[in-house]
Amino acid sequence: MPEPQLSVRSSKALKLAHLLAKKERRTVAQVVERALELYAHEEPQREAAPDFYARLSRDYGTDLDLDALIREDRKPNSGFDL
Repeated sequence: MPEPQLSVRSSKALKLAHLLAKKERRTVAQVVERALELYAHEEPQREAAPDFYARLSRDYGTDLDLDALIREDRKPNSGFDL
């Protein structure tokens, strides 16, 4: 049974996949699968919104000023030295 075909719309991604497959002596499908597995493993999982708000409420109390919390962590960008 033939393997399913992968459709890639990005010519850059397609060229890179073919280049890596040739370099590693693997199929393009194997290269893509390996890359996606690594991405899934290394990419941190996003926190669900209800969990995020529950954690905020638990850590900072029920009356939380998000604007003040954001302002606390903001650091001005000094810009470029010209």
